[in-house]
Amino acid sequence: MQSNYNINQLSLTMATDYQPEENHPAYYIHQLVENLAISKPKIMGRSREYDQRMLLKLVLLAYSYGIVSCRKIERFARENIVAMWLTQEQRPTYRTIARFIVSKELTEMIQASFKDFHDYLQKAGLIDEASFIDGTKILANANKYSFVWKKRTIKYSDLNVVKARKLINEMREEVKVDANLDDFQIDELDTTIALLEQRIEELNKQIEETARVSPNPAKQERRHAKKYLRALDHCRQKNIEYKAQVATAGKRNSYSKTDHDATFMRLKEDPMRNGQTKPAYNLQIMTNSQFVLGYDLLQNPTDTRTLIPFLKHLDQNGVLGKEIVADAGYGSERNYRYIEDKLPDCTALIPYSTMLRENSRKWKSDDRKVMHWEYHAKDDYYINPVGVRFNFKRYAYSNDTDGFHRDFKVYQAEKYDENHQINPKALTPHGNTKYIMVNPQWEYFKARKSFSSSNTYSRRKYDVETVFGNLKAYLGCTRFTVRGLKKVKKQIGIVLMALNMKKLAGRPSNFLGKKSKRKIHSKIFSISEWIFLI
Repeated sequence: MQSNYNINQLSLTMATDYQPEENHPAYYIHQLVENLAISKPKIMGRSREYDQRMLLKLVLLAYSYGIVSCRKIERFARENIVAMWLTQEQRPTYRTIARFIVSKELTEMIQASFKDFHDYLQKAGLIDEASFIDGTKILANANKYSFVWKKRTIKYSDLNVVKARKLINEMREEVKVDANLDDFQIDELDTTIALLEQRIEELNKQIEETARVSPNPAKQERRHAKKYLRALDHCRQKNIEYKAQVATAGKRNSYSKTDHDATFMRLKEDPMRNGQTKPAYNLQIMTNSQFVLGYDLLQNPTDTRTLIPFLKHLDQNGVLGKEIVADAGYGSERNYRYIEDKLPDCTALIPYSTMLRENSRKWKSDDRKVMHWEYHAKDDYYINPVGVRFNFKRYAYSNDTDGFHRDFKVYQAEKYDENHQINPKALTPHGNTKYIMVNPQWEYFKARKSFSSSNTYSRRKYDVETVFGNLKAYLGCTRFTVRGLKKVKKQIGIVLMALNMKKLAGRPSNFLGKKSKRKIHSKIFSISEWIFLI
């Protein structure tokens, strides 16, 4: 048949009559987004061309397929029949998708989706009260050679002050400028530069008045003044640059020039095998039954210092369980104390770093360990295996860089024996009296760690580590495509929720709460076919 091309003819377009197969992730994505009850009309400005629910469904489905690029998502909405069913054949451009991924509305939608998803799993009995916590590092969208080290910046800033002081000292001998070096501050360099500029103007007038004098000493002085003016102005610009770098780094030791929120960390993926640090973010997740129930993205590379802010975030969202399970990287006195004081209803199943080694034969036979010494609680003293007595001397304390306070008890060895002779076993090789420091609070928390009565900790490896494997190997999320901490948090939230939808699609439970329309259509079709055969 030849098509009748008539541009003025009225045509009626019809949507594609299609239903995905049973237990497809698209059903769960549709039901999850519809349960969020997103109804916030835009009062100011132009009305939205596309519904936010439609965009969120499209992005979640595309991320579940491992498609992250906005241009590929645009093509995905145009060519994939399941995506066309979710979007009802709407085709948003890649610019619209990119603006939606980093929009403010998406943050509230993702947080609400995680809370609703947790409540559903809890009602369905798919999760228990255990919270498995672990972290991984994901590369930032930044150049790996764009590093700025805070310690180097402070060092160069001090050298810049020394250079400016030296220049001013030399300038006073060659240029007639009253620059004061007593209590010199680099921030007061503008005053010296202003005096130099004023002196150069005076020299210009003097040169005009003595134009016929040769050689002219004013010209030579002006030449030196301009040289020092350029050098001091360079010092001033460097001082401003170093101040900005220290302010950007904040409490971190480094940051990237192309993504200021990214911190340089050591990653497990090291193809060069040289321990090179790369700009990345520290992703912390909380899982149960391999479902991600909470997440947070932090700039600190150490897992020990990320537990407390992450627990605060989970407790605030109401998804924290009664059993907190993590590996030995999170075991510290600060974390144990916070869980016991601030979360009294929770039990910490977190081993400390030396827990496994303390059960070894080598550790138990080591006489240098204070825990193997004989202790007398009544008089508060220790006796080591060679018979030297350590008496209580004083209390001591130490503060970490982040302000955490630790208390210690100092025990000093008895220098003289019963015959008032110096005991050489109580002295160090340099002749000083030996002493030991004991942290009673840390020993108290170590004594309480027992995993013999709980089988929850044995589930940690195949519960949370599997999620990281699916995240990186299955979805291919090894590097972010946006920059900035706020934008990166939104993107990783979409990825984790898409991973949950993919996981839920493989479960036999019915998330929709009613029979699928696919079954209804198939039954109608079978009845009509039977009638036709008769």
